Amino acid sequence: MKKLFFTLTASILLTGAIFTSCDFATEKINSVKNSASEANEDFSNAKEEYLVDIKNFKAETATKIEANNQKIEALNVRIEYAKKDVKAYSQEQINILEQKNNEMKIKLDEYKEDGKDNWEIFKAEFSHDMDGLGEAFKNFTIKNE
Repeated sequence: MKKLFFTLTASILLTGAIFTSCDFATEKINSVKNSASEANEDFSNAKEEYLVDIKNFKAETATKIEANNQKIEALNVRIEYAKKDVKAYSQEQINILEQKNNEMKIKLDEYKEDGKDNWEIFKAEFSHDMDGLGEAFKNFTIKNE
């Protein structure tokens, strides 16, 4: 009888332990699934923000490049009636600015999505170069007024 009672008690305890560990394992699996789902959602959101940032930056920069093209046209009109030597020098400088502006457009158009870190580096360098080009336009107009 003692043996039967001991065996029955051990069986009940063992069965309870198995069911408890299964519930714990199930909870752990569900927790991992939820974490993976959240991580995928966070990744999707980050990638979407990254792509929107690229799109917005390209649109803003395209506007700046077009403004530079208009400045080039205005400068060409301004030098039309300048003295021959001033006109030749100014035309050469305008051509350099136009070439740099076109190079910036090509550089931006050719950028391929290459990860957020590389994008941040590219964006910082490109912005620096665009600021330098803007400064060159500003200095050009000051010198010829």
